[in-house]
Amino acid sequence: MKLVLSFGALCAAFVLPAIAAAQEVLPAITVEGDRTGNSLTVPTVEQAEREIRHTPGAVHVVPDTQYKNQHAATLKDVLDYVPGVIVQPKWGEDTRLSIRGSGLSRNFHLRSTQLFMDGIPINTADGYGDFQEIDPSAYRFVEVYKGANALRFGANALGGAINFVTPSGRDVQGIGGSIDAGSFGFYRLQAQNAGVFGPADYFITGSYQSQDGFRQHSDGESVRAHANLGYRFSENAETRFYINSNTIRQRIPGEVTRDAALTSPRSANADNVVRDWQRNIDSLRLANKTTLRFDDTTVEFGLFYLDRHLKHPISVWLDFAYEDYGGFARVVNESVIAGRRNRLVAGFTIHNGTVDAQVFGNNAGAVKGPLFGRTLDKSQNYSGYFENAHYFLPDVALVTALQYLHAVRDRTTLAGASVAGVVAHDLWSPKLGLLWNVDPAWQVFANLSRSAEAPSFGEGGAISGDFTQIRPQVATTFELGTRGRRPNFTWDLAIYHASIKNELQCLSAGGGICDIGNVPQTIHRGIEIGFGVAVMESLFTHAGAASDKLWLNLAYTFSDFRFDNHPVFGNNELPGAPRHFIRSEVMYRHPGGLSFGPNVELVPSAYFVDNANTVRTDAFALLGFRAVYEANKNAVFYLDARNLTDVSYISAVSVTNIFAAGPANLFNPGSGRAIYAGFRVSY
Repeated sequence: MKLVLSFGALCAAFVLPAIAAAQEVLPAITVEGDRTGNSLTVPTVEQAEREIRHTPGAVHVVPDTQYKNQHAATLKDVLDYVPGVIVQPKWGEDTRLSIRGSGLSRNFHLRSTQLFMDGIPINTADGYGDFQEIDPSAYRFVEVYKGANALRFGANALGGAINFVTPSGRDVQGIGGSIDAGSFGFYRLQAQNAGVFGPADYFITGSYQSQDGFRQHSDGESVRAHANLGYRFSENAETRFYINSNTIRQRIPGEVTRDAALTSPRSANADNVVRDWQRNIDSLRLANKTTLRFDDTTVEFGLFYLDRHLKHPISVWLDFAYEDYGGFARVVNESVIAGRRNRLVAGFTIHNGTVDAQVFGNNAGAVKGPLFGRTLDKSQNYSGYFENAHYFLPDVALVTALQYLHAVRDRTTLAGASVAGVVAHDLWSPKLGLLWNVDPAWQVFANLSRSAEAPSFGEGGAISGDFTQIRPQVATTFELGTRGRRPNFTWDLAIYHASIKNELQCLSAGGGICDIGNVPQTIHRGIEIGFGVAVMESLFTHAGAASDKLWLNLAYTFSDFRFDNHPVFGNNELPGAPRHFIRSEVMYRHPGGLSFGPNVELVPSAYFVDNANTVRTDAFALLGFRAVYEANKNAVFYLDARNLTDVSYISAVSVTNIFAAGPANLFNPGSGRAIYAGFRVSY
């Protein structure tokens, strides 16, 4: 509360006088222009889709219309139809996220993909990330940038970046809300309000979510709130303030044996119940972003601050206090050079932070025991980048880019035996690409890029006993693809091959908590296919563009991740991800607002859980059904049925080095048959 009041006082003392002064020198805009003009700081879905067309690589914009008319409570619900992205549910909102094989060794939290909310980092400064703070009901769209295609965020990881974007008051106006409820005691209440007042606009949303959970000891609840306030100085100048707050309480059922996952999937790990394993988060984000637009140049800059408290009783009792802060600036110039179009993007990002990490014993009932250790971990990240697209032919651009990252990890041991030390990494990531605009709705692209990821404080462990000895993970990736749309057909296709040095991988048996070290050489390659097509038209209605349709959506991901001549594991497959993943649905769409149809999720072959390739999961196929009725533009009802055949399956695993040398509790059971329903209303 003190922090919020201080932020408000700062606004009153400095920002409001600045706005008043700016109003004296900048031309005013009309109320009508305010209500119909787009925000400069928050792009619309259409603007975001135009922006990605400048990228010679696989990027996606997922509008809320693709996931809000269903049970959308987790990251998986949002990204299920983005090929190349594998989201494996564990419990509550927790998942294992992998983009092109990123973070396969991360059995808890997140590695190798950077998450942003309105361009503000969700990850902490050393690269740690989590999913509980993501609220699908709050966003207008989600941007997915794979690998080095995430350069605009200063992202430098193999998986790239995901940005969750809330609307502005100029994009969504009025009062709205939604109610969702269904199996395993799930319900969510959400409300929002947005509007425009002269040169100012605002958007506020909040949600309360509760669930008992499919498994024993998996109940949880959360309160999440987002708000932004924008002020338009003129048609070419706008500033916006963001506030995001989260209170999350979640129990953890834990991994079980393979047999238990397939025969008694609702059971929890016994130790998780006895010691009452939990993950509880309180967080507050504050940020400002300002956009200035000139004749051929746009400038963006801003600041952010994050306060997060993780209270996490597991095998030990983790009490971590995070404080992150930073700033960013970005310039986009579109001009003509030697008679040819040219687009230059340049910027820098600062993301620093500290973690006061205390580790206690955890007694029965999640009672804090004695202090085992305490460290003060400081991270600094300074990155600068540029990307230039020059159209040497009218419809073909040569894209060159370069990013530099200076990362520092500094640990001070205050209690216990943790290894202290300081390490700095200087990492360069170049990129070369071609972008061919075949026609206004069809692109072909190719690129060769390098991504380099600095290790977090979570690496090392028993392998070296010293996190400073872990080297950065570096990937060189070649990518070729195409994207486009026609009235009854949309497509995204990409193939890639990544050669990785020093991949961060689980190299010792330790249950869910792996000791992470570097693997000299690995290979990640794959094929990503996504498309939507009207397989039949005018079945019962014949009204031109308003005819009814039978629409097929499909996302297929082929993944081949393996060691490259490893001295122990040879060319074994890397554990943790299916070789084939298919998500598809067929929906009948009537112009009167009714749509319905079946869907399927298919993992046709099992995948390994250990580096030695001794134990696999199990193949599975899940059948679902979804129906949506859009009564009008302000009222939508949905019914979402999942796993209708009540299949017992393994949804995610915790990887290990050699299965025989470690515990067998590595498997997360997927949820059984479930039915959800909900409606959204606005006015």
